Amino acid sequence: MNMVSPIQKEVSRAAVLDEAHIGDIHGAFGTIAHHDHGPRSGLLARCKTLIAILGPGLIVMVGDNDAGAFGTYAQAGQNYGTTLLWTLLLLIPVLYVNQEMVVRLGAVTGVGHARLIFERFGAFWGAFSVIDLFLLNALTLVTEFIGISLALRYLGLPQFWGVLASAAIVMLAVSTGDFRRFERFAIVLVFGSLLLVPIVLMVHPPVGQIAADFLVPKLPKDGKLSEVMLLIIAIVGTTVAPWQLFFQQSYLVDKRITPRFINYERWDLVLGIALVILGAVAMISFSAAIFEGHPEAGNYTDALGTALGLEQHAGRLPATLFALALLDASIVGAAAVSLSTAYAIGDVFSLKHSLHRKPSDAKGFYGVYCALILIAAVLVLTPGTPLGLLTNAVQTLAGVLLPSATVFLLLLCNDKAVLGPWVNGRALNLFTGGIVAVLVMLSIILTASVLFPDLDAQWMIGILLGGSLLAVLVTGAVKFGELSRMPIVARPKLATQKVAADKNWRMPPLDTLPPAQLSLTNRLWMIVLRGYLVIAGGLVLVRIVQLATAGA
Repeated sequence: MNMVSPIQKEVSRAAVLDEAHIGDIHGAFGTIAHHDHGPRSGLLARCKTLIAILGPGLIVMVGDNDAGAFGTYAQAGQNYGTTLLWTLLLLIPVLYVNQEMVVRLGAVTGVGHARLIFERFGAFWGAFSVIDLFLLNALTLVTEFIGISLALRYLGLPQFWGVLASAAIVMLAVSTGDFRRFERFAIVLVFGSLLLVPIVLMVHPPVGQIAADFLVPKLPKDGKLSEVMLLIIAIVGTTVAPWQLFFQQSYLVDKRITPRFINYERWDLVLGIALVILGAVAMISFSAAIFEGHPEAGNYTDALGTALGLEQHAGRLPATLFALALLDASIVGAAAVSLSTAYAIGDVFSLKHSLHRKPSDAKGFYGVYCALILIAAVLVLTPGTPLGLLTNAVQTLAGVLLPSATVFLLLLCNDKAVLGPWVNGRALNLFTGGIVAVLVMLSIILTASVLFPDLDAQWMIGILLGGSLLAVLVTGAVKFGELSRMPIVARPKLATQKVAADKNWRMPPLDTLPPAQLSLTNRLWMIVLRGYLVIAGGLVLVRIVQLATAGA
């Protein structure tokens, strides 16, 4: 007689695709038993729970301060001083809102982001999103190994063997079949990002100027608008990247986080955001300070140039710390980006996809992960590969593609069949809709700057106001048309009271859910957004090639 285990029974009642995603939580610093439903009363008990939960938020945030981020932030500081620090302040709520929605989706559904898009929006939209993710992640991985190569070059280590050794470390760390072992490895790398802090203390950038530029938005006086906008969008793309959504949701599922731990995971996310913003502010600030008044100011080359500048103007120690921090960031970024792709492929094709499984038990999952790492490492070691162009393309394309990822995230978080009582509130929807609008407007400004390189600030303001007004008018017209065709008794009414979230509610199996209901407004804007992204993405590449050719 075949006996069915409690885990198998729970899998049959839930939406999880891999039974390895149900069980005890084995965090880097603690364990929570699967059937431990006792209250966390007292500060000590809550702290122990938080320590066990810590990981997904820290890794996804610090992993985003990767090799591409080092280049983008150093370029902002070297070329424009600290004048673009305000962009980081504006991105803090964007980071939290986006990733908090992902936290709820992962904990409540037990399913990865890619699978939810396929199931709720169909194969066309799902394939479009996954192809976007796959291509962008493949390019991002190349930039991680570019960062490793540059760090090794400065440290005087052999690049060929160093890149191969780094690739081996990244593959071995993930392929142990022990979730806790990987998380401990990743958390060590997370703390390695703090190597940037002593560099600031040694360089002594002006604190008052940093605070002023962080709090007050302004554009560089001598910067060409099209190039400044390209860099701002690159900052957005490197700070709020699409792979983060896919990685954190799947990693939460793999760590076995359930709805009762959502509040703890939110604190994990807050700590991660604090670290990523601290690192970004540090890089822009010390890059601005060391190059100010020197011929290199306004002439950024790459992260190696930043290290050499630190050595020349601040000493060997801060330059070495910068190179070590770059190496550390590139390794954690490579692991996280590759995992986000492997998780997405596992979701879409219903493969076993869990770090709790040995490679022999999840060949497809680990095969995708290792293949991506190897291809990226080989490309970096191949003479003639346009590494500088790839680095610029990744960050800017991430900024252009982000609105698309955020739209699907917003739609999923308003799908009551998916999130039940955990769906977004009205205020959050308005804020997130505003985020999408701003991201699209930034991309439109970039597109206009490609077509009209001499575009000035007045035109930029005109595009922002005109585009926003057009969006409001079109949305209002479509909404009015929907309501006018709807019987009065069927029209939506304002909720009279807030329904309390059931902390234990989880999404049932996907095949039992009713079809997703998309309004005419949603369908219209999805089509418009996709069409725009194809055009904007192509023009961004044109602009990058123009800049690369001009600097050749």
